[in-house]
Amino acid sequence: MNKMTKRTVREARTWASSFLKEHNREERVAELLLRYLLGVNQAQFLAMQTDYVDPHIEHEFISWVKDHAESGKPIEHFTNEVEFYDRSFYVDGRVLIPRPETEELIVALLNEVKNPQTVIDLGTGSGIIAITLKKEWPEAKVYASDLSEEALSVAHINSQKLGADVQFEEGDFLKPFLNEGITPDVVVSNPPYIPYAEREHLSETVSFHDPSQALFAEDGGLAAYETIINQVIQLPQKPELTAFEIGYDQGETVPNLIKKYDSRAQVKVIQDINGKDRIVLWR
Repeated sequence: MNKMTKRTVREARTWASSFLKEHNREERVAELLLRYLLGVNQAQFLAMQTDYVDPHIEHEFISWVKDHAESGKPIEHFTNEVEFYDRSFYVDGRVLIPRPETEELIVALLNEVKNPQTVIDLGTGSGIIAITLKKEWPEAKVYASDLSEEALSVAHINSQKLGADVQFEEGDFLKPFLNEGITPDVVVSNPPYIPYAEREHLSETVSFHDPSQALFAEDGGLAAYETIINQVIQLPQKPELTAFEIGYDQGETVPNLIKKYDSRAQVKVIQDINGKDRIVLWR
């Protein structure tokens, strides 16, 4: 594409879509990147197809499209934003990009629990779960932890951006809270759950650009769950609800792991919008 020639929005999008298709990337990325750079929504974008693209915007657009085509760099790492539960969050390479399925974890929690006093989010990453729950349960005291200091930096950015008073702690899941006498009503976690053996089968957009410690776990993807379960049973009082996001094939293994440590556990598995096991609720 000749960067010196002014192009219309339609021409720029058409070129980018074709270029991405040639490189086996999703064509829709062209529109998403161009809309972001133009600062318009879809309706506005459709109405400006014959408008000329500012040369500076076009230059950056070309650069982004080529970078995505060649490296698989996620859209969210260009825009540094992702929509989650109708809110815009900051993301970058220090954190896992939130998936739509995790919104269903939020829905399940809101359906199952009313007005909790204390909530703890484990492995918070960008803070999306903790912050969303604080916005939905404004009276609750919300805590969150992560092993990654870098991830917590992103979580702090989001809590300030969205005006959510969440207390973040660096540490291994519940460990920072076990000696503080905190008795949560709700414990929630979307921990790493992909077995290392599956790494080679993942899209490079995921395996090369999301932090490994946020994706992969030992023991066939169950190590983080076992750690959390062991920590939950050490709490002074059992939470009203502990909720996990799980891998699509962990709908039996995670409940069995819970029952191994809590023989009286009441466990429910919820499927996601695609009919796959996705959420485990433990009472």
